[in-house]
Amino acid sequence: MSDFSPSRRTVLRSAAGVGLLALGGAACAPFDDEPTEQPPPQGATPGRRFGAEWESHARTFMAWPASTGIWDSQLPDVRQDIAGLARAVAGYEPVVLFARPEQAEAAQRACGSQVEVVPLAVDDLWARDTVPVFVEDSGTLKGVDFNFSGWGNKQKEHGNDTRLAAALLESHRIPRIGTPVVAEGGSFETDGQGTLLVTESSVVNERRNPGRSRDEIEGELKKALGVTKVIWFAGVRDQDITDAHVDCLVRFAAPGVVLLDQPFPGAPEDVWSRSAAQAKEVLRDATDANGRPLEVIELPQPDPDRITGRGDAFVSSYINFYVANKALFVPRFGDGDADARAQQILRDHFPGRDIVPLKIDNIASGGGGIHCSTHDQPGTPAS
Repeated sequence: MSDFSPSRRTVLRSAAGVGLLALGGAACAPFDDEPTEQPPPQGATPGRRFGAEWESHARTFMAWPASTGIWDSQLPDVRQDIAGLARAVAGYEPVVLFARPEQAEAAQRACGSQVEVVPLAVDDLWARDTVPVFVEDSGTLKGVDFNFSGWGNKQKEHGNDTRLAAALLESHRIPRIGTPVVAEGGSFETDGQGTLLVTESSVVNERRNPGRSRDEIEGELKKALGVTKVIWFAGVRDQDITDAHVDCLVRFAAPGVVLLDQPFPGAPEDVWSRSAAQAKEVLRDATDANGRPLEVIELPQPDPDRITGRGDAFVSSYINFYVANKALFVPRFGDGDADARAQQILRDHFPGRDIVPLKIDNIASGGGGIHCSTHDQPGTPAS
């Protein structure tokens, strides 16, 4: 079994290979406390809905990167990026940022008074994966705890993040939905109308769900999230710590419309470009939960020779954007033409929202992006 670096996503900037660091980690069992609600045994749970990101938000959750053991000398710069992102999102909706108690004061100074910093033990910044996935259940907000395990125990330091979902739900008095599936929030993308997009590599995975077939996992996802149609992509195994989350590959822009990550024209073919090509083939023949074919809009990456970020793990993908109330936050990579093109594509498909480009080179160097660093809590349910 391979070991992995702390990076959440490795994108090859050239034909060069990826250096991997040895990391271990103890297995983490799912929570099994008495208040946990278990979904019924068959099909999608009636009355339960996993809403789309473009719907109303009550707040955005984020986390303060805590450990030099994970980020080493990059930690101050990564914190600067997270603080800037938190301040930007807070201009549009409430932001709650969790920080270790001994780091909370410094986090508050960095983020400013508009961001609410809550002392709670965390390990890293990837709130998309560690915060519960929220659903509406017969008009009540609930959170699905997907038993975060450090991406299948690839990251050694993740004990606090494993407990974050349950701690958040308890502190906010939100009912917790248990599931036997081990996954992360970045594994899932939905149109809010019953369709779920997932990469097989990140969920049908022996590190996370040993012995479980795709059909078994799909059944559990339908129960937990209330979705009725799951569209699977092959993804990429064992090349990054997430095993290729879908939120760096395909995103919904509206029901029936998806945005697909595309490598920069002329870039060398690699596992990631082949993954995008396979996803395009799947989408060509796919229909959503309502039987509609899917319109596919390509969102090309920037020129790797013109971006300002560096590092083997750098994620130069615009697809990892975040939709907030009245705004959409997208990376700005320094290739002026590609940045402008991506912003215009997003402006065309999210009309009425401010398109806010942000430089996040330090976050991206760790293998993630804006979406990976944020997690939305639903607000007023859609009619």
